Amino acid sequence: MKKIFLAALCITFFMSCKQEKQQAAELVVWEPFDEGSELTEQANHENPRMRYKLINSKISDKNDIWRAYDSDLADFSEEKYEALKPLIIEQDIPAIQAAIRDKKLSHEELVLFYIYRIRKYESDNQLSLNAVISLNPDVVEEARKLDKEPFTDGREYSIYGMPVLVKDNIGTSNMYTTAGAAILAENKAKDAFIVDRLQENGALILGKANLSEWAYYFCSGCPVGYSAIGGQTLNPYGRKVFESGGSSSGSGVATAANYAIATVGTETSGSILSPSSQNSVVGLKPTIGLLSRTGIVPISSTLDTPGPMTKNVIDNAIFLNAMTGKDNADAASVASDKDYLKDLKSASLKGKRLGVIKQLLQDTIYAETVDKLRGFGAEIIEFDPPQVAMNGFLTLLNIDMKYDLPAYLKDHASENIDVAYVKDVVEYNLKDTLVRAPYGQQLFDGIVADSTTREDFEAIKNTLNTNGKHFFDVPMEEHQLDAVLSINNYHAGFAAVAKYPCLTVPMGYKPTGEPISLTFIGKPFTEDALLKLGYAYEKETGARKAPENYQ
Repeated sequence: MKKIFLAALCITFFMSCKQEKQQAAELVVWEPFDEGSELTEQANHENPRMRYKLINSKISDKNDIWRAYDSDLADFSEEKYEALKPLIIEQDIPAIQAAIRDKKLSHEELVLFYIYRIRKYESDNQLSLNAVISLNPDVVEEARKLDKEPFTDGREYSIYGMPVLVKDNIGTSNMYTTAGAAILAENKAKDAFIVDRLQENGALILGKANLSEWAYYFCSGCPVGYSAIGGQTLNPYGRKVFESGGSSSGSGVATAANYAIATVGTETSGSILSPSSQNSVVGLKPTIGLLSRTGIVPISSTLDTPGPMTKNVIDNAIFLNAMTGKDNADAASVASDKDYLKDLKSASLKGKRLGVIKQLLQDTIYAETVDKLRGFGAEIIEFDPPQVAMNGFLTLLNIDMKYDLPAYLKDHASENIDVAYVKDVVEYNLKDTLVRAPYGQQLFDGIVADSTTREDFEAIKNTLNTNGKHFFDVPMEEHQLDAVLSINNYHAGFAAVAKYPCLTVPMGYKPTGEPISLTFIGKPFTEDALLKLGYAYEKETGARKAPENYQ
């Protein structure tokens, strides 16, 4: 009997050791590499902003993103990943919710699928996109808790249980909020208002997306999508070929590459529209005030807004429903009782009056799209927009950030962040520019040097707002337009200062394979109308295609 017991013990010990060795062998580890040859190749890129000085962060170890999940992923095999792909990749929220309802998929499997996928691609130096900065250490357990709850009616069209990434200038209490900057590497902020709203509606915060550092108001002429913390974000449609767009670079890339159901971006001027269009996803820049900015690292309290970035319009409407809410801490915040899903599926382009900017008709894809819209029943009105001045735009951003960033650092940054003003950040970066500011910090220098008075600032702000409104109001009122049609972020600056909403929807691909999008611009708080236009257009065209190497 003793011999049998010893034999069994030895077998158990042997099997245990073997299992541990197998698990150890399965651990996926990102290996740093010499970027020299790639950087030499990039030095000849036709776009000066893509002549990179580095690709991966000199501060962060990419393995830290997923290391905490190694044990959770030990039983999540490649076979299981492949089996789940048809249920998740490129599927909209209603389809994924239906799979959960029908018990074909659990919330835990959904979360592990995305973590596995992020690790799979981001650990491969030939495919990595540097789209993610951190993952939520609690998200697997949060998903398991949801799996214990019954599926309730109406959930198919909700954000409940859906894993989302938020741009890393948006506060999260259990992950650092860095804005991509070295000085904020250990910023333990509280949840932003919109994060609270998402969680109240049952969303799973999967992690934080990379971004252009300080929301791309830091260096001048530097690569979009670069941050000291996250490295250089790369475009899945043309890795190191096409720009990722910015500043919500990681949000656009992660959405396109199916790293999450959806993402949250932020925009001051073009920072949702640009990465959405560059990565063939749907991006909504809402009217200023529709979504709260509390707890978001700012550029401009005048122009900043968060917004949803999704693979399709219906997900965008679902996402927007979950984010709205009056925030008494944000002076611009307004309440909204709209259901952005209402009548969405019955939307049509028939009879809609769409304004087409004549100069843009030189773009072949835009011109072809306009012809298609006519065929779908829309009334097309061509016009030349009024000429308006945008003088003082940078001054507006300079003075806003000069005051808004210190207010954030005082009220929202954790006590271990030992800077109070923009000049303090500049001085900190000068101590190690190769790591902290390899492309310089010219815009921060400009903020420090700007001596514009409050009176002049208010005058500039009011003039820009008037001019921006004039740019759109003249044609919209003269021709009774439902929306103005633009390309990508071409008219983002005018919409920014007017505080008007924009929705960009994939329009197609250039001969090079670079994505291009159609942007609908409307009057304040007409997001519901823009979403209907976008949905009807998307339904007729289905222009989005998943990036070839990330399917």
